[in-house]
Amino acid sequence: MTRRLAIRNIAVAGAVSLYFCPLLGSPRDDRPGEDYVFHSEVRLVLLDVSVKDRAGSFVKGLSKEAFDVFENNVSQNITVFANNDLPVTVGILVDESGSMAPKRADVLAAAETFIQESNSRDEIFVLNFNDTVKRGLPNQTLFSDNIKQLRSALYRGIPGGKTALNDAVVDGLKQLELGTRGRKALIVISDGGDNASQYKRQEMLDKIEGSVATVYTIGLFDANDSDRNPGVLNRLAKISGGQAYFPESSSRMASVCRDIAEDIRARYTIGYLPQERKGTGSQRHIRISARIPGHAKLTARARTSYRYDELTYPSNK
Repeated sequence: MTRRLAIRNIAVAGAVSLYFCPLLGSPRDDRPGEDYVFHSEVRLVLLDVSVKDRAGSFVKGLSKEAFDVFENNVSQNITVFANNDLPVTVGILVDESGSMAPKRADVLAAAETFIQESNSRDEIFVLNFNDTVKRGLPNQTLFSDNIKQLRSALYRGIPGGKTALNDAVVDGLKQLELGTRGRKALIVISDGGDNASQYKRQEMLDKIEGSVATVYTIGLFDANDSDRNPGVLNRLAKISGGQAYFPESSSRMASVCRDIAEDIRARYTIGYLPQERKGTGSQRHIRISARIPGHAKLTARARTSYRYDELTYPSNK
């Protein structure tokens, strides 16, 4: 067969769930300006879904029947569903630039809190970034579930210099794909500024849209901080179905990290095979809702769109 579907979102590539079989195909050479593109005969859209009640508390234990999923306003049949605490591959990205130095102690203590609150089977890595991006774990160690080793990784960063936020996010996405867990998440702790990256902001955002990862951002900055950029932190979270947090002070970081850990552990996995609709273009919009009959309205949060391209490839010789 020469005609294949190229999907610019790895959350929608594969014959069955990402959790139960490998993806069909592989990404293009990953360089600035390139997109993640996977080729698949069958599409499966997979969503990580967080549900809260009106009081803001996480709602657990819902069944598949509690959810409605729409793509381009067309109701979809849910074919994959999981409501248990599945282990994830998680990257913690810590801004070590000069503007973040005064907050460093609280940031690292809070990141350690997140690690302690996570599933013991999670695969975790740390990237420290300022002018460049540096891996926190020892060489040849991609992931760890050892709290002592991960604590050392957090403190390996050297404060000072500029901020390569875009590069850190892209590098984090690359490392996530090496993980064995089907669910992926990035925690980005930064003021949102960037003045040292090789990747442009739009390139980085495109790669977020082309990734299965859920991104949580924590913005720390003062009102007069010239490096702050809350807008980009909001966009990172919104595109991926995550959440952006802006604590009033770095001392509130620990509670934020506990909330993120709970959000990850309480999420639902929902998958569907989208109906074909010609002429709708490459952008597909997703809407999801959750309900419990006789109860107050629930709020479901997940990725809101993905992109795909239908391409024709030459026959292999």
